[in-house]
Amino acid sequence: MPETVPLHLAGNNAPVAEEVTLEPSEVVGEIPAELSGQFFRNGPNPRTGWSPHSFAGDGMIHTIALDGGRARWYRNRYVRTPLYEHPGESRFALAFDQKTGRIDYRVTTANTHLIAHAGRLFALEEGGFPYEVTPDLATIGAHTFGGALRTPMTAHPKTCPSTAELLFFGYQLRPPYLTFYRASATGEVLQTRTVDVPRATMMHDFAITRNHVIFMDLPVVFDLAQAAAGGPPWRWDDAHRARFGVLARTAGDDTPVRWFDVAPCYVWHTMNAFEDPEGDTITVTGTRVPTLWRGGADDLEGGLPTVHRWTLHLKSGTVTEEPLDDTPSEYPRIADSSLGLPHRYGYTTSFSLEPEPERSEIYAYDLTGGERTAHRFPPGHTCGEAVFVPRTGTGENTGYLLTFAHDRLRGTSYLAILDATDLTAPPLAEVHVPVRIPAGFHGNWIPAIGPS
Repeated sequence: MPETVPLHLAGNNAPVAEEVTLEPSEVVGEIPAELSGQFFRNGPNPRTGWSPHSFAGDGMIHTIALDGGRARWYRNRYVRTPLYEHPGESRFALAFDQKTGRIDYRVTTANTHLIAHAGRLFALEEGGFPYEVTPDLATIGAHTFGGALRTPMTAHPKTCPSTAELLFFGYQLRPPYLTFYRASATGEVLQTRTVDVPRATMMHDFAITRNHVIFMDLPVVFDLAQAAAGGPPWRWDDAHRARFGVLARTAGDDTPVRWFDVAPCYVWHTMNAFEDPEGDTITVTGTRVPTLWRGGADDLEGGLPTVHRWTLHLKSGTVTEEPLDDTPSEYPRIADSSLGLPHRYGYTTSFSLEPEPERSEIYAYDLTGGERTAHRFPPGHTCGEAVFVPRTGTGENTGYLLTFAHDRLRGTSYLAILDATDLTAPPLAEVHVPVRIPAGFHGNWIPAIGPS
């Protein structure tokens, strides 16, 4: 292992060595009784203790089960993929068949997200097939929607709140570079559509509206020569146009994607998108960085992510852009019931490239009133993505924000439960566990599926 520990393995980014099942050590405050289910969070946790990049660590899922105001247990488990079974081996060597030239998409880290659809739980990473897991985190195996999925699957699929359909895409390093899928509420793929793009780009996320999907073809491109030489496969390319593509969700194969040029940037995550009532514009919000990896995989000088808005004018073909904040933040979330629809509130988490930032803050944006409120964790406490969980009521922001937080002084972690209507208030509850939960990527609250 190199003498200098890189950022993605330093501080609370460092992996944990053991898989455990244990009871929480302490509950501070009162867990809302209506929270019955499990909070899941996925992230990279290299089995060998070392990985060349945060994207390369083996997927480990962490979950806490709550039931009627009681914290039942905490559990963490690796997703058993071929990379888990062959620790330290080359992903390319395991996945690429030199005789046929095919890539085995079962070879994946499954380390980025966890979603529920059609009664199944899926661990996701954009370079491979989804892996089905059980609520107690046992790995079932790769899932291909009955063979309909022939490409990798994005780690950021979207569930339509109106139809319960799952909308997703997969990008590949060879043609066809981009494929869009639409699956029914019961898990059958209803539509597979190739999207014509000129080359392979790293398309991490996308957005949906009531009637459309929006793809982001941005200047982080695949470089085969660089990858073959053992370097990072992705780089910034000033010659590649930055653009958003709009496609009707049920469009046939002959319907072209309509492309809108935007200022050069990279967008890790979208917050939401929606059409105006007249259908003249589509508004997209997300977290934007001006450039990414211009000088290579270690170049993090392209700017920190901030919340940004793009308004696509469908009649004129133009785009209006505006920054909504200059405070760095990431992991945007909204109420799932507002996905693809006009909404007022969105939530992000403060972002820093320091291995041990002073503290984390969670931000609530009022996109109608233009205000931002914040929950400030105590010094030495840092957290990741905050997931919105609705509670009984009629307001869009009537609910809770759940996130795993790390207490640097104690060296342990806890589940923080915040009141989304008043982020300035102390947490409603903290569910402490006697272990450290390392920083990770994304997760979800899944109601009432935990094992007995």
